[in-house]
Amino acid sequence: MGKGTHSYIADSRNDAVIIDINGELFPRPEAKVSVFDSGFMLGDGVWEGLRVHNGKIAFLDRHLKRLYRGAKAIAMDVGIPSELLTERLYAVLSANHMDGDGIHIRLMVTRGIRSTPYQDPRVVISPATIVIIPEWKDPVPETATNMLNLYTVHVRRGFPDVQDPKLNSHSKLNCITACIQATQAGADEALMLDPHGFIATCNSTHFFIVKDGEIWTSSGDYCLDGITRANVIEIAREAGLSVYERNFSLIDVYGADEAFTTGTFAGLAPVGTVDGREISTERGPMVERLQQLYLARLHADTAA
Repeated sequence: MGKGTHSYIADSRNDAVIIDINGELFPRPEAKVSVFDSGFMLGDGVWEGLRVHNGKIAFLDRHLKRLYRGAKAIAMDVGIPSELLTERLYAVLSANHMDGDGIHIRLMVTRGIRSTPYQDPRVVISPATIVIIPEWKDPVPETATNMLNLYTVHVRRGFPDVQDPKLNSHSKLNCITACIQATQAGADEALMLDPHGFIATCNSTHFFIVKDGEIWTSSGDYCLDGITRANVIEIAREAGLSVYERNFSLIDVYGADEAFTTGTFAGLAPVGTVDGREISTERGPMVERLQQLYLARLHADTAA
């Protein structure tokens, strides 16, 4: 079970969930891809995590634009238009009788099957592999109020000419290494710095602080272009709040009034400590207000 912002309520229905692989439906025990698949062999692909609210996939247009943008950036042909991919997403939800809340989808696209274990894309001999895994997966209710403990790790978010952090690729080893270090330090999640020592992001969520009524998050140069991150920035500005995407350091974090993370799965989650330094002992007023504003936007998006 995931920890921190990814703690979820276990559901036995997931043992027999139906999964879509390239447009075909399989019960979970029978859902398999080739050992020659680019994703398994090399981490060569892109993915999205999606939430279902009131039977609708939240912010689907934004997620699909990011998926296709990422695929184009690595010269990978998804193989089907976004309209057909949307049909597949809703078809697998229908096959599982998933028409409410508490549903999470992992959408994965890899470059396809390779003829031999080699990195050159010219050895790919099949269309892209598209896998859709839906699960009954609700965050534990206390995620909205439990205070997260973060730990700053040595693993940095790298320069874009090494591996651009904006790309939501299958190659997540740097984030996994950061997660391991934070876990061994007794924290819920890792706080990662950019190459210059400024705050970048967490290993699986984005990071914000609140100082003197202002909301700060990283410049965005060394983190994924998060959908929830963007939504929070937008709703805060629409509410007349001051939001800054800027460089700031751990000194700013340690002196913050509030801190929180954002992500598709859990929305906004408050942070209690960073590196053992106390930020807050309970959810602050700004985090609570932003949680309410975000839920309102979530309702509006899925209603539309």
